[in-house]
Amino acid sequence: MTDELDLLDWKRRVFELYADVRADAEPARAWQWWRAGRDELFRTHPQSPLPPEARETFAGLPYFPYEPALRVLADVEPAEPEIREIAGSAGSVTRFRRFARARFDVGSLELYWLEGYGGGVFLPFADATRGRETYGAGRYVLDTVKGADLGMHDGRLLLDFNFAYNPSCAYDPSWACPLSPPANRLPFEVRAGERMLGE
Repeated sequence: MTDELDLLDWKRRVFELYADVRADAEPARAWQWWRAGRDELFRTHPQSPLPPEARETFAGLPYFPYEPALRVLADVEPAEPEIREIAGSAGSVTRFRRFARARFDVGSLELYWLEGYGGGVFLPFADATRGRETYGAGRYVLDTVKGADLGMHDGRLLLDFNFAYNPSCAYDPSWACPLSPPANRLPFEVRAGERMLGE
């Protein structure tokens, strides 16, 4: 297959994985399924962000233990639209439009719309674990271009930080990924979701 069809297959599988998660009434069980699915993709898929030599000894992605309190429903409040050129790894820049804020009990994060073809909602964040236990440039909790979407409940956005994951550039610097902008850096620890390899 060509790289483009491999990438299509990767995206299809990730979309299916999140559809399974949304359909499961038990969040912790769905999280275990999601973890197993990601590990399988990372280990075997041609589009794995892991370099080929790292796949042979790959034993699974590390996570904090599942924390039910970090599964939150956020109120989405419109924000004055503002174009943001969000810096990325490898010197990249991606154009997004800030369109809303997601507010929950202990904080708020900006929501961005990808300005490229087809668009998509994107929510990166960083917290006080970054650079020590989690990837220093932040993690993603919502990226609809890649299928990472847990849905809405009663008009509120479901943010389950147990499903927070590293961008591809955390595993291989040849990937170009938008990073977490200053507005989405939380001053406290979010001890949920994916950790750094080796932690």
